[in-house]
Amino acid sequence: MFDINGRPPILKCLPLSLQHILAMIVGTVTVPIVVGGALGATTDEITLLVQYALIIAGISTLIQLYPIGNVGAELPIIFGVGFTYVPTILSAGKGYSLASIFGAQLIGGFTAIVIGLSIKRIRKFFPNIVAGTVVFTIGLSLYPIAINYMAGGAGSPNYASLQNWGLAAFTLLVVVGFSQFAKGYVKLAAVFLGIVFGYIMALFMGVIDFSPLTKAGWFAIPIPLAFGLSFDLSVIISMIIISIVNAVQTIGDLSATTMGGMDRSITDKELSNGVVGSGVVTMFGAIFGALPPSSYSQNVGMVSMNKVISRYVLGIAAIFMLLSGFIPKFGALMTTIPRSVLGGATVSIFSMITMTGIKLIISEELSSRNITIVGLAVALGMGITSVPEAQVHFPSFAKLLLGDSPIVISTIVAFVLNIAIPNKSLEEEAKERKAMESKSTN
Repeated sequence: MFDINGRPPILKCLPLSLQHILAMIVGTVTVPIVVGGALGATTDEITLLVQYALIIAGISTLIQLYPIGNVGAELPIIFGVGFTYVPTILSAGKGYSLASIFGAQLIGGFTAIVIGLSIKRIRKFFPNIVAGTVVFTIGLSLYPIAINYMAGGAGSPNYASLQNWGLAAFTLLVVVGFSQFAKGYVKLAAVFLGIVFGYIMALFMGVIDFSPLTKAGWFAIPIPLAFGLSFDLSVIISMIIISIVNAVQTIGDLSATTMGGMDRSITDKELSNGVVGSGVVTMFGAIFGALPPSSYSQNVGMVSMNKVISRYVLGIAAIFMLLSGFIPKFGALMTTIPRSVLGGATVSIFSMITMTGIKLIISEELSSRNITIVGLAVALGMGITSVPEAQVHFPSFAKLLLGDSPIVISTIVAFVLNIAIPNKSLEEEAKERKAMESKSTN
């Protein structure tokens, strides 16, 4: 279990693989539901998005575990459709179709490949202070989505009803209860169990619509270009920027995997191949209608905690996700989960993303320079997008690029300030103040 090439007995593998499945499945099925619902997709289209998300999660993870040439890191890491892209997709998707999103995703995947091939040259431009600021902003930007879902989903006829809030609160309490007071597998599966208990409660309340499940078939093979491809410059530029952001997150998660699970620093080759693998699968997903994948930080934490780095263990989890994607009934079942239940569960996931960003930030010295980078990046990113009327005189291109997604602004600001502001440690800043005091005394 503790050897990357080890193949422990299947009975020992299954519980460990189940942990990874429980940690990843909620995010994998929630993202297409959130995106599809926000962009006005039909129930059948959302079921298809869920199906393809499961397939791409399995493929992208297997590529990272068992590379093809230089495509894949050969490290114990889980990939799946992630929340990193959600705010940008929702912002760029206004007025555009899913075909535009997937066309832009194709270009975004190519961008990730270029970044992976150039990793030696650009790695120094994305220290933890920049990566942490980006991840922190991602978490903050997702909160409105969770709150809307807790209220029943924007546009719902019973939006903000006490019934929705009660169901969301019950789900959240179950998640917090299991995550803080349970032990072992139950503790690790807190979010999953929160959704299960919330779903059972919704059954008793009679608020679940099973019509999508009855319509869905038992088996289906992915069809290329299921949603089509179209190319719109503004959407493409937004996707390129968020692909760079996702590459930064991937670099952080791959580094955390080797450091936490294998007690060593990651090599440039592993980083390069990992990011290239992510880009290749992103392009593949665009052709088949699967939203872009990203590394899953919660699974990285699991590897770091139990030190189980066997690719065989994680591979079983990936194969389960892959096979689930060929069963539309499974995807349709996921779409019957009430929005308020999803909101109660995902708000805890989003809070974890925010705290991961904070951990990355405080891993660096909180010097005046670093505080300025984080503070300005978050302030401008969250501030400009939370006051849309302030953008009224922006060119239409800039409005779409910046839109409702603070991630793009925060990434640009953090990236530029990290290059522009001289890097001074707390010790150097203290010496400067001491020198100033000496001059004033003289």
